[in-house]
Amino acid sequence: MWKILLLRSTLFLSLVASIAGAEERAPNERAIFFSDHPNQEAPEVYVVGDVVTVLALEQPCDPARTKMLGWEGRFEPLQCAGRWVLLAPIRDLEPKDRFMLLVTLADGTELPFTVTSKQEDVMDRTGDQQVNVFRNREASKAVLASLHDSLRREEKLRETVARYQKEEDSVDHALAALLLKGATKQTTFRERRRALFKCPTGAEFRITVFASKSQDKMAVVFNVKNNSPSEPWSLMEARLLTAEGQEDRPFALRASRALWGPGGESGQIAVVVDASAFDAKGGSENLVLELFRHGDGLRQAWVFLDQHILRE
Repeated sequence: MWKILLLRSTLFLSLVASIAGAEERAPNERAIFFSDHPNQEAPEVYVVGDVVTVLALEQPCDPARTKMLGWEGRFEPLQCAGRWVLLAPIRDLEPKDRFMLLVTLADGTELPFTVTSKQEDVMDRTGDQQVNVFRNREASKAVLASLHDSLRREEKLRETVARYQKEEDSVDHALAALLLKGATKQTTFRERRRALFKCPTGAEFRITVFASKSQDKMAVVFNVKNNSPSEPWSLMEARLLTAEGQEDRPFALRASRALWGPGGESGQIAVVVDASAFDAKGGSENLVLELFRHGDGLRQAWVFLDQHILRE
């Protein structure tokens, strides 16, 4: 366990590295369509560290003529088996990283791709898990895949719009946004605890816990600095659980950036928790707030939130 620089009886903060439990999620699947147009650019395939991305082809590929340039040290050896090409990055890529992949089919057809990363929403940063590749957009399977892609995009857009609308009307999200800007004086929050942790991997966390008696809410602000000389840092997921029952509880989260670049880039993550989150059958229960790093899924930080802080 890493050295704890600050420990209070009513609030225990610890920084650890442990494997995050995998959650059941629908595969991130989409289709790529090639055309005979000479100016078509190589389509992009988005990958993340320690997650296998599969290219599903219409016919078997030729392993001897399927290659990726500059993969050494960044990917596991490229696998080409039957109609499947497997990409397995060892760690997250930076947005500027672009690897040229040439897939050659059994009939000699060459399909070029660009393998890179895609920086999206801080809470939803998965890459491609399966990419279905089609040369003929008019074929029945390609038409069906295109329809499914459209339906998935529409559903994701609806979810995103619904989330943004909910956040616009959410008091807790508004408070988190103010804390993110350092505008504490514009809120009723008052600082209660503070701690500093430094990870062996380079990430540094300055953690401040706030409480508001009048609004009956608690907040945690993580000032994150990535001191790694070469590896980026990003948040995969935050979870708020009951300390004993491990039941999920609602919270509001805002982050100042999606990716912390190496070399000391800094940013904030603000979380606001309503007092009702502590409610449990037969009384109330303390909570645990966890942060998981994108790429390898390691738990980076967890904060034990004692309900009594609200009454201090």
